[in-house]
Amino acid sequence: MTAVRGPGELFRLDNEYLAFRFTATLSDRYGVSYERLTGPARLAEWLRLNGLDCSETEATPRDLDLARRLREAVHRAGAAVARRERIAAEDLELINRIARSGQARRQLHHDGAHWATTGPHPIRDALGVIASEAIETLGGADRDRVKTCDNPDCRGLYVDTSRGRNRRWCSMNTCGNKAKKAAMGARAATVG
Repeated sequence: MTAVRGPGELFRLDNEYLAFRFTATLSDRYGVSYERLTGPARLAEWLRLNGLDCSETEATPRDLDLARRLREAVHRAGAAVARRERIAAEDLELINRIARSGQARRQLHHDGAHWATTGPHPIRDALGVIASEAIETLGGADRDRVKTCDNPDCRGLYVDTSRGRNRRWCSMNTCGNKAKKAAMGARAATVG
């Protein structure tokens, strides 16, 4: 079951890996999931907040459909990598095709590096950046550190950069705190 939150609902931007941050636009996907890409304008807003400003063009329903398909392919591929399984062929094909079709480039500015779309379809160029980042994360040096959150409702993707490789949550501020509160409540119930 997927619930749709209101237009003011905040995005989760706490994952340092762009492609995994994008998968969090559908949160708690194994519980009562929340869709944060509720329309084309929300897609454009997420892209802007993540340094992929496409404000010179309007996102379309077709762009939104492609974005959601990419998001789910990246999530399935990441979950497969975390389980040390093969990525499904259709997910590989979609991620690779979107990465190939993107025409965004990094450009240096006075305040740092930014993505600039250079093709006729800026939204699809931005999705190409996300797909390329997924390829780098899922196929690069961090591949063996890809994990899914221990929260059974979440199962969000993250890269475990802890020394002991013993991180359990996509974010301590969200899922980690929920687990701590649940454990404290369970202890209080057994004592009381």
